[in-house]
This record gives sequence, structure tokens and C-alpha cells, in this order.
Amino acid sequence: MKQPNLISPLIKAILLLSFISLINNLPARAEQERGQVLEGIKFFSQILNRDVRYTIYLPFDYQNSTRRYPVVYLLHGYTDNDMAWVQFGEVNLIADKAIADQQITPMIIAMPDGGASWYINDYQNKVRYEDMFFQEFIPHIDATYRSRAAKEFRGIAGQSMGGWGTLIYALRHPEMFAAAAAFSAACWTDEEVINLPEKVYGQIMAPLFGPGLKGKERLTEHFRSYNPLDLIKTLPVDKIKTVRFYIDCGDDDFLYKGNVALHVAMRDRQIPHEFRVRDGGHTWSYWRGGLLEALKFISQSFRR
Repeated sequence: MKQPNLISPLIKAILLLSFISLINNLPARAEQERGQVLEGIKFFSQILNRDVRYTIYLPFDYQNSTRRYPVVYLLHGYTDNDMAWVQFGEVNLIADKAIADQQITPMIIAMPDGGASWYINDYQNKVRYEDMFFQEFIPHIDATYRSRAAKEFRGIAGQSMGGWGTLIYALRHPEMFAAAAAFSAACWTDEEVINLPEKVYGQIMAPLFGPGLKGKERLTEHFRSYNPLDLIKTLPVDKIKTVRFYIDCGDDDFLYKGNVALHVAMRDRQIPHEFRVRDGGHTWSYWRGGLLEALKFISQSFRR
């Protein structure tokens, strides 16, 4: 009499249970590979005498490791806030996939709320956002999170007003950053500043550089000390070269003149940099479309 085959059903049952277990664990694994976004965090600034809000992205393995991570400071544009790069830029989704695909190294991304400060100290030195950023915010991030607190593991990026901030911070403080990536940077030629409509100047630039200025009066010493075009033309080349620069501006962007002029000035002084012009304008879809390449560029500076 032929004996029933008991091994085959047993193997089938084991395989079925293994498959079910694998399927059940897939959401947990996917969840584990997503970074954590913390929004609305506040710390008190002695320099500004108020709370400063920020959003931070922590890579997926941050909670389960003891390692330290490089940091990218990501700056928002005019009228936005610290949550913009998550809400509209989808930086967390882009970083998650890039890290999983090993296109970028796992990194912390810190996004401060810059308000309408343009990330600088104003002409009266009453609103000292730049001082706060370097004397308080960066030290706060390094003390609160497991960052690698050194120039070679620190990058900066941003769009529009944040692109301006990216350029001036990297140029004025080259000892602090390994790489800088500026999207659609608010970079103006002298002619554009001189001819800026009075209403626009009064709303955007007067709080920073002085009210009631017209024509060439607007090109003050304080403005020159922050204008990326002036900084590129006047700062020591050897110091500028210690930072790797990535500049990206759309062919339909209203800020194209200043960005092209910046590229030409850097070429004239033989300052190495990457310059990108893609199809698009001053939009989040443009910045989202270029963020991965910028993060890859910065990440290359962190690797050995």
C-alpha cells in the first residue's frame, strides 16, 4: 500500500507561513526606512530675544543607531516658513529615496524659519538673524542632534530668498560649509537694484538696507557687504574655493540676470562651480525637480 506523502504538505505549509510573515512585515520595513520629520520645534534666541522655529529631517536609521550624521541647512524663500521644503519641496520623500538608493549619504536636514529676514543682519544691526544663525542655531543643532560638527560635514542649500542666504552664508563664512547649492537665488545686478520699483524696494529691501533710498543710493555699503555679486568679485579667491558651489536657475525665472552674472563673475575669477539652467521658472516644481542633484552634489563633499 502506497504511503501518503506527508512531507510535501508540510513544506507547503512552512512556505505559506513564511510568505504570510514576509507580507505582514513589509509595511513595518517600509515604515522603518522612512525618515522622521519634526515640525514646529522652537528654541529661544538670546540674540533675537524670541523663539526661533525650525523643522528637521532625521534619516531612517537615526533612532536605531549611535552614529553621527552630516547636516544640510535648507533655507526657504520669501513669504514661506520652515515647513515649506517639506510641504511643497517634498524634501523628506526625496531624501528617503536617495538614501535608500545609496545616491546620498544619510544626513540630517535642518530647516530654520527665516521669516522675511533674508538671513542677514539689518542695516541698523537690530535684527541680527545672521549672528543668530551662526552663534546660536548651528550650535543648537550640534548640541541637540548627533551631527558631525565640522566644516567638511556641513552643507547649505535654499531657493529664492534662501538661495541668497545660501550664497552669502557660504561666501561670508566659508570656514563653516563644505558645499552650497543655490536655487533661483535672489541675486540682482546693480542695474536691477537701481531700477527696482519704489513699492517693491520699500516692501522687501528697505527693512534690510534703509528706507527711502532711490537709484544709486540703494547701493549702500551694507548692501555691498551682502550682495553675492559683490562678494564674488571682492573676497579672496582662495577662501571662496574652499566651498563647492552649485547654482541652478530656470530659463524662465525672473532672477535669471543675476544668476547668469554670478556665473560669469565666478568664471572670470576661475572659481570652480556647477551652473545649471533647466526648463522652468520660479516654481516649486522646478526646485523639486532639481533637489536630488543638489543633495547628491553636497553629499559628495561628505564622502571620503
